[in-house]
Amino acid sequence: MRAAVLHENNKIETKVLEKRPLEKGQVRVKVMAAGICGSDIHKMKTRWKYPLPAVLGHEFAGVVCEVGEGVINVKEGDRVVGIPLDPCRDCEHCHSGDFSLCDNYLMTGSHFHGAFAETVVMKSSNVFPIGNMDFEDAAMIEPLAVSMHGVIGIEPKLGDIVVVFGVGTIGILTIQCLLASGVKHIIAVDINDEKLAEAEKFGAEYIINPLNEDLKEKVFEYTNGLGADISFECAGSKITQEQCLLVTRKKGKVAYQGIAYQDVLLREEAFENIFRRELTLKGFWNSYSAPFPGREWVNSIDYVNKGQIKLKELVSHRYSLDETADAFDMILSRKESYNKVLILPQT
Repeated sequence: MRAAVLHENNKIETKVLEKRPLEKGQVRVKVMAAGICGSDIHKMKTRWKYPLPAVLGHEFAGVVCEVGEGVINVKEGDRVVGIPLDPCRDCEHCHSGDFSLCDNYLMTGSHFHGAFAETVVMKSSNVFPIGNMDFEDAAMIEPLAVSMHGVIGIEPKLGDIVVVFGVGTIGILTIQCLLASGVKHIIAVDINDEKLAEAEKFGAEYIINPLNEDLKEKVFEYTNGLGADISFECAGSKITQEQCLLVTRKKGKVAYQGIAYQDVLLREEAFENIFRRELTLKGFWNSYSAPFPGREWVNSIDYVNKGQIKLKELVSHRYSLDETADAFDMILSRKESYNKVLILPQT
């Protein structure tokens, strides 16, 4: 089996690995498409803490090509999406159905080999049928479920005005989920004009580039002087993580979904807004609920199969398995503007 192997920080080479034998309850999936996640970039560059050598890749779809003993929920030839989280099912959070908060989870592409390979081994409970969905669409079900988890959790009301900070893949998917939930107006904020144009194409009514316009002034202009009902942080930037607190209305809500890679230090105005405006702040981690994998995954697959949410249009780059290192180099060097980058192991 050929795979793109991480040997040390920022060093990936395509190698031939021995096929892992199937244990009871496991399946082997022929990987047709796998997405590079923003967390892959940070982990492989400086923060890798799992066993090496490793094969990354936790956003993927493919075809079941082998089933182990005792598998009854899928069969050879089934088209499936991979569910990367393997919860312990024994901690307090798992017992309450909060699988995203599992104390002892394992993750495909971190704790064991992932999908930047010709095949990947999964528990049969961690693959989910996708019907006739395009494999490139299906490879983005995992990030869509992440966005769905946040939108479900922040509970937008019909007619709400929402500011989305950061309109990369997660931001665009969040915009689509918000619109599907009945949100009336969406304001997209980013410092990349190409991404803002993409956000407009996917339904943002207003766009703001804070490098060119006064962010607070424009948000309050678009919200009749009140501020946003909800601010959604998808950028993982200490700047936007504070800005959310500046543009949200009294009694409004702030959803934090972007990962913090630096300390977030709040200025007096931003911190005081939390209590003077009586803001509700909620964080959202991962994409799971009960029954596993949760309505985030079921709804995501349903929305895509019905054409109500568009995924494939977000793909900006496609690379073969042998070009995986090139894909990471392009992203890390920012040689080109990109959105979702896919690895296609069978090409």
